[in-house]
Formats: sequence, structure tokens, C-alpha cells
Amino acid sequence: MPPAKKRARSYDPGRIRTAVLTQFGHVREAVRTLSPEQFALPTRLPGWTVRDLVAHIGMALGAVDRLLDEPEPGPGPGRRAGALLDWPHAIRADAPDIAAHAHELAERNPDLDAHLADVQQRFTARIADTPGARLLDTSAGALSIDDYLVTRTVELVVHTDDLNAAVSGLDIPYDRQALAAATRLLADTLAAKAPGGSTEVRVPPYAVVQCVEGPRHTRGTPPNVVETDPLTWIRLATGRVSWKDAVEEARVSASGERADLGGLLPLLR
Repeated sequence: MPPAKKRARSYDPGRIRTAVLTQFGHVREAVRTLSPEQFALPTRLPGWTVRDLVAHIGMALGAVDRLLDEPEPGPGPGRRAGALLDWPHAIRADAPDIAAHAHELAERNPDLDAHLADVQQRFTARIADTPGARLLDTSAGALSIDDYLVTRTVELVVHTDDLNAAVSGLDIPYDRQALAAATRLLADTLAAKAPGGSTEVRVPPYAVVQCVEGPRHTRGTPPNVVETDPLTWIRLATGRVSWKDAVEEARVSASGERADLGGLLPLLR
């Protein structure tokens, strides 16, 4: 795994924990309204039904409970230190196993509302007294629980959007803090993947990063600017929409010879 090339920004742990639970609660409320026919609908994830997707969303919180059951990574040569910006790269490598587990969870839990309620209860109980610095042995290396919970905002926001896209008329809201954290983590991941200062990527109101090798901008209007909204940025970063389509549909504005990010996206799937 290539090391992250820049330090991740800091996040307020209390706000992140609240954002995770709030976004999960929004999903739970929507799931209670779904009919058997809607659970059987396909999603934009190849081979995944809505039922599979909802079961997987439970793992956004369930993974924390599972990782806390494992021994904390200790010091020494066997410990693989992780960084928050390594997580998107690691999750791409895990994609086949994630899909298989989602299907298995959906089959094992016919009552998905009860499944999500159980997951939320266990998660809330486990993190209540867990120090934020407690390390988890994740696929991205040893991450503190505070850092790992930031990745949960990405999982929840991305899959909330997947659910809204799959079920006509569904309009699950996005918690502002969860959307902000997901946007910022993925923007910082791009800046780590393509370090430099020639291109400014703006995702108002949550993130501005500079990336791509080339002449560094110092004052005035940058010569290379990319701007889009948070949900379009998240869809680009996760492969839900292509760079070409987003530009052609005017969901992204890109100006300058180094403003084409098509070769750098997606960052994860």
C-alpha cells in the first residue's frame, strides 16, 4: 500500500460520532418504509439489490464492533501503522470480499430493520466508553477509532446516495457534518494521490484542495480550477459518475490545461 503523501486534516471526534449516528438513523427511518418489491430492486452496484445494500450499510457501524473484538495492535515490528488517507486505497482492494459479505448478510437477516436496530445498539454501547485513541487493526493498517469513524461518514453518505438512486421517490436526507467529512476526506485523498499546487479543486462549502504537479499558484485566480457540488464530487470519487459525463452535463466546471481529473478518478468504488 503506498503511503499517504500528506497529513490528514483533523476532525472533531464528538461531531463525527454524532454525524455517524444521525446519518445511520436517517437510513433506518427510510428502510422501514420499503416494500418487498423495493428491497428486490437492483442498485447501481453491479449484482447488488437494495436488500444487499441495506445489509451492507449495517456494516458501516458493525465493522467498528467487529474490530473492537480483535486485539488492539501493539507496538513492534508486526504492527502496520495506518493513516486516514490510506483508507480509500485499501477499500478498493477489499471490494470483492465486501460484495460477498453483503450478499451473505442480506440472506442471514430477513428482517433488516431489526438487523439495523441491533447494529446501532451494539455500536452505541461499544463506543460510549472507548477512548478515541484506541487502535483498530483495519485493512488500511492501525487506525485510531476516531480516524476510523471518519471513514464511516464516507460509507454512510455514499450508500445513502446509492439507496436514493435505486428507489424512485426515496429522498433520504444527508447530515451536514457527515456530508462535510466525507467530502473533505475524499478531497484530501485526491491531493495525496496527485500532490502539487497547479490545480485548485473546490467543493463548496466544505473543501478546497490544491493538487497536480506543475507551477504553483500564489495569488489571484488560479489558472487551473475545478469546481463541483459535494454529492457530485462524492460520486466522481467513488465511480458513481464518470468525469466525462459530469463535465458534459455541467455538474463540474473545469478550466485550465491541468484541470482534467479524469485520469485520477475514481479514488474508490
